[in-house]
Order: sequence, then structure tokens, then C-alpha cells
Amino acid sequence: MYETTYHRAGSVADAAAKLAGAEEAKILAGGQTLIPTMKQRLAAPSDLIDIRRLDELKGIEVAGGTVTIGAGTAHADVANSDAVNGAIPALATLAGLIGDPHVRHMGTIGGSIANNDPAADYPAAVLALGATVTTTKRTIAADDYFQGLFETALDDDEIITRVSFPVPAKAGYAKFPNPASRYAMCGVFVAQMADGSVRVAVTGAGNNGVFRHEGMEAALAANWSVDAVADQTVSADDMIGDMHGSAEYRANLVTVMAKRAVAAAG
Repeated sequence: MYETTYHRAGSVADAAAKLAGAEEAKILAGGQTLIPTMKQRLAAPSDLIDIRRLDELKGIEVAGGTVTIGAGTAHADVANSDAVNGAIPALATLAGLIGDPHVRHMGTIGGSIANNDPAADYPAAVLALGATVTTTKRTIAADDYFQGLFETALDDDEIITRVSFPVPAKAGYAKFPNPASRYAMCGVFVAQMADGSVRVAVTGAGNNGVFRHEGMEAALAANWSVDAVADQTVSADDMIGDMHGSAEYRANLVTVMAKRAVAAAG
């Protein structure tokens, strides 16, 4: 790894100040992506600002039809939360499918969506549920937040503090994991919101990262059933193709996982 300066932030405000004052700093939350990337010399931040121990970034609250999760909350805490399981079971299911126990106890929701890996699980939930991302500077709607592979609307000196999910009428998530990494080769999150609108988000498969499937949304709005999405497809031209699966394979997985997600939602 390249030489870097480590800082342990005493508060969110302290972390923001250190981030703004450094030449090329990175926030260290769970470190499940950043540390391996640094070991491979694909990232060389001048400063690492550790926010893992900040209690103000942790916690889960359900109030007013919204589930709010602190950015520093670990995946395992989301998966095992009675509050999340009661309000949005599909979100708890998604968190429980991330990686292995080590990753789930170290990785955080804020770190996941800040990195916006195209094979990450949380972006599908954030986009499908129309969540709001709150940072040290502003709030960002999910539809405006994700902007391509590893790209988000975050400014360089911005830190995610919490994510707020509207409680849907029903929702489901299904993914086909890579057998080694457990990353999603394709994951589909479906949600029927309280107002009756439908949102469907796909992760792990698209060339440009997480995306909404408008055809499935329209089909499910007219008829919420597995059959409604059975004939919905995506073009292989828009899919990732690699050693783990061809673009055509992933295109087929989108429909298969969508059917399973609808079945899981009930």
C-alpha cells in the first residue's frame, strides 16, 4: 500500500473538517472495499479518516412510515433488527444476503452506497424504495443519487449520515450471488409503495450500475403477480458480460430474479 495518514474522527463535524482539509482523503467506515482496493494499489488516498466508532452515525429508527438507518450501521444490525424486519422485511433480507458474516459485521450501509459498486445489494433497495440519502451538506433523492458505475451525486467533501426508506405496502428482493464473493450477479428489488405506485430496481447486471426497470414497473402496477413480469426482458447490450456470466445470461437472470422477488413480496 502507498503511504497514507490515518485519522480517527471524534465526531461527524470533525470528520467533515478533516476531509475538507486533506489533499485527497477517503472516509473509512467498514473498509470492506477501500482496504482491498488500497492493497491492490488501485487507490492511494493521502489521508484515511476513520468514522467507524462514531455512535452518532449508528442506529435504526422507525417513525411516521419511514425507516431511518444511520450510515455507520452494519449490515448485520440491519438484518437482525426487529424494527426493520417488522417494517420492511425485504430490506432485512437483503442485508442478510450481503457477503459473509465478517463482511456483514464490518461493512456499513453508508459505505456501500457511497462506493456504489455495480454488484452491491443496497443500491437496489435505495432506488426501488425511493429512499432519501442525507449527508453533511444536504438530502439527495435516490433517483438523483446514483450516476453510473462507482459514481454518485456526492461531492468530494460530503459524508453520508443516514438513509431514510419509506415503508412500502409490500416489497421483495431476490439475487443470484457469485458463489465465491457473494456479490450480486443480478439482484432485483420490487416494491409497491403506500400510494400504489410500483418501483423495480436491478443491481449486479447493468453496464451502468443499478437501474430501474420501467417495463416491469408498469406491468406490476397493472397486475401485481409473478406472471406480470414473466415476459419482461432487458437487452443483453445493456448487461455486464465477464468471466462469471455472459451479458445474455445476466439479461435472463433479471427476469428470473424479478419473478422470485415478486413471489417473496407476496
